[in-house]
Amino acid sequence: MGNVMRQEKTNPEPNNFDTMFKDCDSLVVLTDYPCRDISEPIFRIGDKLKGLSEDGCWWKVRSLQTGTENYIPSNYVAKVYHGWLFEGISRQKAEELLSLPGNGVGSFLIRESPRERGVYSLSVRHRTIKHYKIFRLTNSWYYISPRLTFQCLEDMVSHYSDSSDGICCVLSAPCLALSNPAQSTSQEAPPVVMRRNLDWKKVNKSQLMSPSELDNADSKHNMMSYGVRSSIAAYLSLTSVPELENAKGRKKKSKSVYVMPDHSNINEDEDY
Repeated sequence: MGNVMRQEKTNPEPNNFDTMFKDCDSLVVLTDYPCRDISEPIFRIGDKLKGLSEDGCWWKVRSLQTGTENYIPSNYVAKVYHGWLFEGISRQKAEELLSLPGNGVGSFLIRESPRERGVYSLSVRHRTIKHYKIFRLTNSWYYISPRLTFQCLEDMVSHYSDSSDGICCVLSAPCLALSNPAQSTSQEAPPVVMRRNLDWKKVNKSQLMSPSELDNADSKHNMMSYGVRSSIAAYLSLTSVPELENAKGRKKKSKSVYVMPDHSNINEDEDY
């Protein structure tokens, strides 16, 4: 009886990258890559990425903003958990991320110290970026103020999202970490429409309020809108008073006066 070769099914070697990042929400770019001095960056500070594979200190990633796939050095990115827990970033880098467009008052992140694991700080965007050291008791509970202790960081975030309770402001939203500038909400200036110059010497009330003019108020040949014509007509009707007898024969002069609004009493906010 001959030996039977049994082919065993070999499982692929587990991807260490997937194991390391299975609980990670995303990666965030900490520095433009490549450097602007070298070329136009592929990934910019604040971009959120999805990890695809690992090759030593290089990670293959996909941008969640643009879908671009490429490699990036592992020290150019940080792992993000729960949307607000940033692993291994410095105080300065937290300030850079919170200062990006898309983050407003109350935007926050909790950062783990790059030098010591398990040591955390809360960074919050207010008038400036505020930082609070998170302490840990021997029973592993966390606190910023000793009178308030929390079993986990999630409970701490939940509490300060409801009440500022001693910190600079209520936590409004996790650091969005978006480098894409917000779209401008300002409207474009309306197109300039050329109209015929109005000869005011020939303007009279009958022409302004004539039925033909009223019927064609939206006509492109009109020199002014219905509202303007109505206002001028009302003005003319108020200012047209009978001439006095002793003024007969006197040559009358008319002039237009434009009164500038008085802004002297308007207080301007100088608090910049």
